[in-house]
Amino acid sequence: MFLSSSVSVKSSHSSKLKYEVIKAYKNENYTMNELCSKYKINKSTLYRWIETFENEGIRGLEESKTWKLYSQELKETAVRDYLSGEYSLREVIRKHGISDTKVLCKWIKKYNSHRDVYGRIKVHSNAA
Repeated sequence: MFLSSSVSVKSSHSSKLKYEVIKAYKNENYTMNELCSKYKINKSTLYRWIETFENEGIRGLEESKTWKLYSQELKETAVRDYLSGEYSLREVIRKHGISDTKVLCKWIKKYNSHRDVYGRIKVHSNAA
């Protein structure tokens, strides 16, 4: 159900800068729009930084040096949870400890293209 391709997009923002931006927002020194404009980031990026900080602290804002590995079972469960309509993308990543909504979106796309984790097309058997 999932292709094995991966794209790495590294942040050009240090964990210290991310923390300072979050602090400025939480202290109401600046609006979200002002901060996003000043640092040339999307609102979704700032929301992600805030959520990561709230869940993992300052260490969560640091760039990871390794890929986080997920089992096929976790991927499929997370995708089914989202597709059930009971959870939002953010709720699913929190529930399953997934690093980012982008990761889940890739899995959903691959799942919907009827490919497995290795990129093979799934063949459904009609055997009774």
